[in-house]
Amino acid sequence: MRTTLSVPATSELQRLANLPTQLPLQRAGPFLAHLARDPAFLDAYVLPLLQTPRRIEEWYVAHSCQGQDGSYSLQIFVWPPGSRTQIHDHTCWGAYLCVAGSVLEERYERLDDGSQLEYAHLKKVWQLSWSKEDGVSTLFPHDEGIHRVGNVGSKTAISVHLYGPKEGELDGRDYDTSRDYVCDRMEI
Repeated sequence: MRTTLSVPATSELQRLANLPTQLPLQRAGPFLAHLARDPAFLDAYVLPLLQTPRRIEEWYVAHSCQGQDGSYSLQIFVWPPGSRTQIHDHTCWGAYLCVAGSVLEERYERLDDGSQLEYAHLKKVWQLSWSKEDGVSTLFPHDEGIHRVGNVGSKTAISVHLYGPKEGELDGRDYDTSRDYVCDRMEI
């Protein structure tokens, strides 16, 4: 569902999106932390998701706010217990904060040089559980942000994600470590 944020929030998102990659990641954390403490934001976008139980087993984007020029995307993800993404990367910078429950993030490093079509050999380098108190996770585009996010808990988790402008038409790549396989993804 597409949503509209307040004008100050939209203006701040536009300012962040127009900065070089390093700078928005430094500022995305405080912006997302502010949203996570804003009662109006929580009442409008987060609490209704927690108060309406659904029998859904897959993660999904409950709300999405896009910059008119494609310069940013703010998305609210719902993570039912046991749900998780594929291992993937993005063609943009990104940051997220868990606002309810917790999610587990696994980060991966690419061990090959990327020269073979549809081939990627990955190694898991770390995993962390993120809750509201743990702060913001950030990632760079492509190989510098290969990860998987999921909910290993028994209660629904909700996270707020901020993405910068995409580089090109692709949304990113999906990885399958059982086959050392990688493929392009048009959108998530």
